[in-house]
Order: sequence, then structure tokens, then C-alpha cells
Amino acid sequence: MVRALDGLSEYDVRRPLTPTGTNLLGLVKHLAGVEIGYLSESVGRPAPTLPWDEDGSVWEGGDMWARADESREWVLDLYRRAWALSDAALAELPHDHPAAPPWWPQETRQTTFGHLVVRVVAETAQHAGHADILRETLDGQAGRDHDAMGDAAHWERFVADIQQAADAHR
Repeated sequence: MVRALDGLSEYDVRRPLTPTGTNLLGLVKHLAGVEIGYLSESVGRPAPTLPWDEDGSVWEGGDMWARADESREWVLDLYRRAWALSDAALAELPHDHPAAPPWWPQETRQTTFGHLVVRVVAETAQHAGHADILRETLDGQAGRDHDAMGDAAHWERFVADIQQAADAHR
């Protein structure tokens, strides 16, 4: 996730790139909250109070974008703290350790640490995919294996083949 921000301007990491406002720095901010909420708070471990939880703006998407006064460094530091907290929880808790996300409905709240680990991994993978697509849209930087798969001419041919197949259905 952090790599998706490398080399981009403050504007480009913050600006909405989809009709629903998805942006790169917001994805990192959101995942910091996901890790802290699920892998610390929900299992009774110490967790920092997140501003968007404290003011309730999380319910209005406040965790999905960085306010002008929230620096890139602050968001990245928060994400790194979330990693450290998650790493400690993973080292110390068994997968069957009881967990209870306080924002889940009472009747479905009781679960396990292992279940929450799977949720966090899935959510991180999903948003990493979003970040890859957003980054490619911004400046053409694609996944780590992009260059190993072919040069610019390869990708032009590849995209042309896909377009030709799609055009057959116009």
C-alpha cells in the first residue's frame, strides 16, 4: 500500500479518482483503522484513539480520505503503528482468542481473532488492488511484475487485442 504513494505529489495521493471519491492516501488511512480496530481494539489490546472514531465521522466516510490538516507523514506513521500493533497481536494471541468488534451488531459480535485476521488480509488485498489500478491510472505505474512481462510495445499489442475482442461486441 505504501509503495503506491511513492513519487506522487500531495495532490495526486489525495485527489478523488473515482466517482465515489476513492483516493490513494485515503485507502492507507482506512487500512490503518481497519488493522487497529480489528486486530487491537476488538481483542482487548491497547489501541490509539482514531480521530474519525472519536468524532463519529467514520460513519460518513471520514476514514476514507485525508483532511487537509492530516499530513501524508501522519497517515503513513499511523499505518506503520497499526502494523506494529498487528504484528504484536499476531505474535501473542492464538487464532481462537475471543474477539468482539464493538461496531458489529450485538447478536453477531462474538468471533475469534483468527476470523478477524482473515478479514483484515482480505480487505488489505482488495484495497491493494484498488491502489494498483488508481496508480496505473495516474501515471502508468503498474504492478511489480509489469516490466518483466513486456516492454511498451508488448503492452500496446496486449491492450489492442483486448480492445479488438471488446469491439466485436459493439
